[in-house]
Amino acid sequence: MSREQTLETQRQLASLASCGISNEPIYQVFDRVIKQYDLTGDLLDFGAGTGNLAQRLQSARRFRSITAIDLMPRPPEIDPAISWLTADLNHPLDLPAATFDVIVSAEVIEHLENPRAVAREWCRLLRPEGTLVFSTPNNESWRALLALLLQGHFVFFGDSCYPAHITALLSKDIERILPEAGFSIPTFVFSDVGGIPKLPRFQWQTISAGLLKGRRYSDNLIAIARKIKSP
Repeated sequence: MSREQTLETQRQLASLASCGISNEPIYQVFDRVIKQYDLTGDLLDFGAGTGNLAQRLQSARRFRSITAIDLMPRPPEIDPAISWLTADLNHPLDLPAATFDVIVSAEVIEHLENPRAVAREWCRLLRPEGTLVFSTPNNESWRALLALLLQGHFVFFGDSCYPAHITALLSKDIERILPEAGFSIPTFVFSDVGGIPKLPRFQWQTISAGLLKGRRYSDNLIAIARKIKSP
C-alpha cells in the first residue's frame, strides 16, 4: 500500500471514529446564530457527517438550496432535496468559486490537517459578504486547561480522540486565521454546556442553576465571520 493510500485509509477510519454527528447543544447554537443573523440563500454544510445538521436546516426552510459534503458517503435516509458530495475536505473542492451565501461546519476543523488552507477554501466558496459559521472544541475552558496542565494535552485531544481530533485551536488562532484568509474578525459564542473536570457527566450549568456559562464553562465554541475580500 502506498503512502497516499495509507493516509486516505487513516482519514476514512478517523471519519468513522467521529461517527459524523455533533451534540444537540451545538446544533441549537447553529439554529440561534442562523436566526439572529437572518441567514438565507445557498448553504454548504462543510463536513456534514451523517447529515444531521443539513437535515435540520432543510426542515427550517430558510435556504434556497443546501449542499452537504463529507468524506462519508451519502446517508440513505437523507432528504433527496439536499445535494450530497463525497470528498476529502483536506483538499480543495471541485466546486466553483463564489457558489454559496452561507457555510456551516459543525465540529470539523479539528479533524483537518491545515486550518489556514480550510479557511482559504471557505473564503473561495463564499460569495461576497457571505457568512461562515463553524464550531470546534473550546480549548479555553477550565476543563480543557486543567487537562493541558495535568496531562499535557487539551481534553478533547488525548490518545482516545486521536486520530479523529488532530488540530487544536484557540480563539486567538481563529482571530488570526480568518482575517488572513479574507474574513472579518470573528465573533465568538459558546455552547454554554460544559463538563466539570474529571467528572464530565456533571455540568457546570447544572450545579450553578445555569449561571456558569461562556468561555470557561463551555466545551465548544462557535465562530461567526463574513467574507470581506477574495483570499
